[in-house]
Amino acid sequence: MTQTIKLDIMSDPICPWCYIGKAHLDRALSQHPDHPFEIEWHPFQLNPDMPAEGMDRRAYLEGKFGGKEGAVRAYAPVVEHAEKAGLKIDFEGMKRTPNTINAHRLIHWAGIEGRQTAAVSALFKAYFVECRDIGDAEVLADIADAIEMDASVVTRLLGTDSDLDDIRQRDAHSRSMGVNSVPTFIVGGQHAVPGAQPPELWAKVIAELTAEAGD
Repeated sequence: MTQTIKLDIMSDPICPWCYIGKAHLDRALSQHPDHPFEIEWHPFQLNPDMPAEGMDRRAYLEGKFGGKEGAVRAYAPVVEHAEKAGLKIDFEGMKRTPNTINAHRLIHWAGIEGRQTAAVSALFKAYFVECRDIGDAEVLADIADAIEMDASVVTRLLGTDSDLDDIRQRDAHSRSMGVNSVPTFIVGGQHAVPGAQPPELWAKVIAELTAEAGD
């Protein structure tokens, strides 16, 4: 039996590079089904100071990148890399930039039920493809239902402060470790791999880890 190696992933469900990075990793894992990774997703909010109700996406982007032209320039590489990864992102349809704290809570609860990666996948799809507001409790409950979680329990939990402090502390812990952008992948608790790395890099990492385990 292959020895498992922890792959911790710091990510945010509204981060396009995280969406692209996951697609690259998924491709490598599907090509190496005997890979050693045990994956856990960790919270990292791109916009921890975002109002709870989120904000108009255009206003957010233009404020962040200094106007429309700056936003277009900043997102040109995203569009290019998404297309190369075979991903569709409906930038035109995305009207709001949400606060993602509750999406991170859903990912955490999904992890307890062994459905964490399914939750991450569903959140990426909801935001980037379906242009849904993943800061909205009803949307999150619907996503929970789609991945076979109990939507009524999720709705009830979202109405409380359950795990809120825990998510914020885990986010702060990642920043204190020096993580300042996502996605960031930590291999075996030791090696940090930042950014949306291509499938070829992951294939190489898997080959090296497999060879080490065989020594």
